[in-house]
Amino acid sequence: MKAKKVTNSKSSATSQKWKDVRGKRCRPPISSSNLNSTPVMVGVIKDHKEAMKKKPAVKRLKNKPKPVSGKSASKTKSFTNGNMGLDSDEFQDSEEYSRSVQVNGLETQGATDDKHPCRLDGKSLHQCAERDDQRKHAVLVMQKGQTLCFRGKCFLTCLYGRVEVMGFTIEEGQQSYPLFSPASHCPLTITATEGCDDSRDYKSAAAEILCNYLPAASQKKLLKKVVSNSSIILLEPMEIPLTRFLSSFSNLSTLFDPTMGELLSAVPDTPLNGLGMIPLVGSIEGLKVSPSCRASLDAVVSACRGDMDGCAVVLVYGAKNVGKSTYIRMVINTLLNHTTSVDYLEADLGQTEFTPASCLSLLTVREPLLGPPFTHQRDPDHMVYYGESSCQSDLSRYLESLKSLWHRRSSSRETPIVINTMGWVKGFGLQLLVDMLRFFPVSHVIQLAHADSTAQCPALTPEFLRTAHGFQTHPPAQTALDEFTENTQSPPLTYVHMTIYSDFERGGCQGTTTKHQRSNELRELSVLAYLSQLQSADPGPVRPLHSLTPYQVPHTDVALGVVHFDVAPSDMFYAANSSLVGLCCLAEKVTSKGGPVLLSRAPICPCVGLGVLRGIDMARGLYFVLTPVNPAVLRKVNCLLLGATSLPSCILTTQGGFQGELPYVTSEYSFDLTGAGKMRVFKGLQRPSQMH
Repeated sequence: MKAKKVTNSKSSATSQKWKDVRGKRCRPPISSSNLNSTPVMVGVIKDHKEAMKKKPAVKRLKNKPKPVSGKSASKTKSFTNGNMGLDSDEFQDSEEYSRSVQVNGLETQGATDDKHPCRLDGKSLHQCAERDDQRKHAVLVMQKGQTLCFRGKCFLTCLYGRVEVMGFTIEEGQQSYPLFSPASHCPLTITATEGCDDSRDYKSAAAEILCNYLPAASQKKLLKKVVSNSSIILLEPMEIPLTRFLSSFSNLSTLFDPTMGELLSAVPDTPLNGLGMIPLVGSIEGLKVSPSCRASLDAVVSACRGDMDGCAVVLVYGAKNVGKSTYIRMVINTLLNHTTSVDYLEADLGQTEFTPASCLSLLTVREPLLGPPFTHQRDPDHMVYYGESSCQSDLSRYLESLKSLWHRRSSSRETPIVINTMGWVKGFGLQLLVDMLRFFPVSHVIQLAHADSTAQCPALTPEFLRTAHGFQTHPPAQTALDEFTENTQSPPLTYVHMTIYSDFERGGCQGTTTKHQRSNELRELSVLAYLSQLQSADPGPVRPLHSLTPYQVPHTDVALGVVHFDVAPSDMFYAANSSLVGLCCLAEKVTSKGGPVLLSRAPICPCVGLGVLRGIDMARGLYFVLTPVNPAVLRKVNCLLLGATSLPSCILTTQGGFQGELPYVTSEYSFDLTGAGKMRVFKGLQRPSQMH
C-alpha cells in the first residue's frame, strides 16, 4: 500500500511508502493531586470529611450474622455477567449487595466488619499503608488472606511476598503490572497469598525494601506490621494514553470512579486515594471463585502440565451474560502462572477481548489480563475483518474465516489455546458450535450456564456430538477441517466436558448501580481504546483525531470493498467517508485502469488493523487514513474493507477544536425515506423458496 503523511508543503505529490513522521512532544508531568479530582469524588471526599467531624464515638457491635440456608454445596456455581463473576453463595449480585448495606439511609458497618474480617478498608488501611507524596506512591503491607477491593487504576509492584489478582500471581522481582477497575465491570480484588520460600530474615529483608520507598517514620510504622507471611506491594498512579483519551470525553470522565450504588461503600480518605484508586468496604464483593470453577481451572492446568505436553485446546461456550469473558481471563491468567504464553482464538464477534468488535483473531498472550477488554487492546498475530458484530448475515463466511485462522496456527506448537465463542446458543448458533467442536481438536469443553434457566444451550458432550447436525457438518463425524487442511487423520471426538452453573441471570443489564455495561457501550469502549494508540506516549493534553496528520493513499494502490451490504459503485465513496475500515491484504496485486479500484465482492483475507477513513480527495485521487498500525506493516495493505462497525458518536460530536458546524453530523436525517438505512444481505438463512 503506497501512501505518505499529509503535509502542507507544495512538493511533488508522487506516492511514497507508508512513512510515519510523527515526533515526540515534551509535556509537563501530571501530579497525583490531580488524580481522582472528578466532581463526583470531590463531593464524596468533602462529605466524608464533614461527617467524620460530626461523627460521635460509638462502639461497634460484634454479633456474628446468622447462617443463611442455601442450596446444596454439591451444586456447582460459577461466573456470571460477561463482566462480573458472582455466585449465589460465593458470588453476589453487586446491585443487590449495594442495596443490602443501606438500611434507612444507614450503613450496616458492624455486620460488614464481622463478615469480611480480612478486607482492608477504612481504619485498617491507615494502619498498614503509607504514602510518599513527594514520590507519588504508596506502600501497603498485607497479611496472608487479606484482600483489597477497589475502583480506579494504578500500577502494582510486588516488593516482597506474593499477591494474586484475577487468578494471576505477582511475586517479588517481577515487573510492575497495570490494574484497571472501571465502573463497567466487577471491581478488582488484590489478595495476599502464601509468601515465597525465603531463607532471608523477613524483618531485615522488609526493612531493606521499605527504606527505598518511604521516609524513616513511615518505614518504622510499617515494619511493625510485617510478619513471616506478609506481602509488601507498591502502588503508583497511572496516567497513560488510554486513560487520558477516554477521560477526555464527558460521558466517560467518571469511568474509573465508584458507581452510584458504591458511593456509600467507598472509602474516600485513605493513603491510597491520591493514587487514582478508591478502596471499597466489605459490603461490596469483588470477583470470587467457586470450588467448581477452581476445579475446572485446576483440570486445565493439570492437562497442560501433564501428559498432553501443554497442547490443551479449551473451548468455552454458553449463553449471553453467563461470564464467558471473565472466566476466560481467569483461565489465561492461571495458565500464565505455569507457562510463558497462551494462544487465544477469538470467535466472538460482538464482545472481542483484544480487538475492536467485528474482528476474528488469533494471537499469543504473554502478559496477564488485569482489566476488561478495552484496557488490553493489542495487535493479533493473525486477524480477519468480518465487518459485523453478529455472524447471522453470513454463516459460511464466519466459519471459513475461523478455519483460515486455525490453519495459520503452527501444528507443531506446544502452547495451550483458549477458544472464545459467541453467546448465540440456539438454532443456527448451536449448529455453529457443533461445527467448531468438529473443526478444532478440543481437549476441554467448558460450559457456563444458569442453574434455573431453560433458555440455555444443551450439554455438548462427545455423546451429543455423535448425532448432532452442524451448519456445515453432519454425523458421522468426518470434519470439514480435514478437507480444508487436507489432513487424512480426523481429530479425536473425545474431550473432557465440564459444566459450571450460576443462579444469577441479570448480568449485563443497565441499572442504577452500573454504567457503561450495555453491549454497544462495551464495543464503543474497545474502539475508543484502539484509537487511543494514536495519542503520544508523553504526558499532556489529548489531541482530537481531526488534529492528527493522516496517511494519504492513492486510489489506484488500494481496493475499496464493502462487507455484508450492497452498495452501488456510485455511492461507495459516500458510504466509506468518515468510517472505520479494515486494513487488509489481498493475495493478488491490485491493478487500476487509471481510476479507483472497487471490489464487487469482499474476499476473506488477512487484516493488519483498523483505520479511520477521515476524508476522500476526488480531485487528486487520495484517501486520507488515520491508523495506529506500524508503517512497516502498512506497506502490505492493498485493500480497505468497510463493514457495519461505526465510529462512536462522541468522536464526531464531543471532540474539541471544531469551529462552526460539525462535519458529518446532522439532525435533519430521516430514516423514513426509502433507502435511508442500510440494506442487509442475509447469506446464512435459507428462505423456503430456496429449499429443495
